[in-house]
Amino acid sequence: MSTLPVVVRHLGLRDYGSVYAEMRDFTAARTATSADELWCVEHPPVFTQGQAGKPEHLLAPGDIPVVQSNRGGQVTYHGPGQAVIYVLVDLARRGEGIRALVTLLETAMIAVLAGYGITAQARADAPGVYVDGPFDGRPGLRKIGSLGLRVSRGCSYHGLALNVAMDLEPFARINPCGLIDMQMTQIADLCAAPPSLPAVQQALVDVLIARLATPG
Repeated sequence: MSTLPVVVRHLGLRDYGSVYAEMRDFTAARTATSADELWCVEHPPVFTQGQAGKPEHLLAPGDIPVVQSNRGGQVTYHGPGQAVIYVLVDLARRGEGIRALVTLLETAMIAVLAGYGITAQARADAPGVYVDGPFDGRPGLRKIGSLGLRVSRGCSYHGLALNVAMDLEPFARINPCGLIDMQMTQIADLCAAPPSLPAVQQALVDVLIARLATPG
């Protein structure tokens, strides 16, 4: 397991394509002594299609660009008001596989949401984090947090996206993460005193650093 400190970078509002390229370059250049990093970022509106993404899950993207990505999973949406954290971790050095990292990211989002009084859960059949209804008087799950990862040379990149206070309408233009009829939700709609995006990003960073410092 790594004992190197985790480097945290706050990138602000950045174009998805440029950050994607920087993640690939960072991962290709890192060595056995490179520290793990967390990149906190917001993106302008963009749909990203996973490596095995099916075009039928892109229903009506309209004027929002669609970018092909090499992460796992299907199509998702990123936009302002969403906390995105890219997790650049040497899994081989930690002696862990991608499943352990998926669980770490899901449980981190669940822990942060619990701090805001929101009960969330993971699903064995569909990675991500969900909140149980009823919503508008109807039972059912809505998705609040998504994740997608890529592992190259034993190191991960891409990461998680947690909806904080954003325009959710673009999610209706896709089947989010390939889930037909899945509705999305966000912290601002579930919390009486919604936190700021930087506060949520910092809460996620704190939990992720603590869990990365703990053996799996």
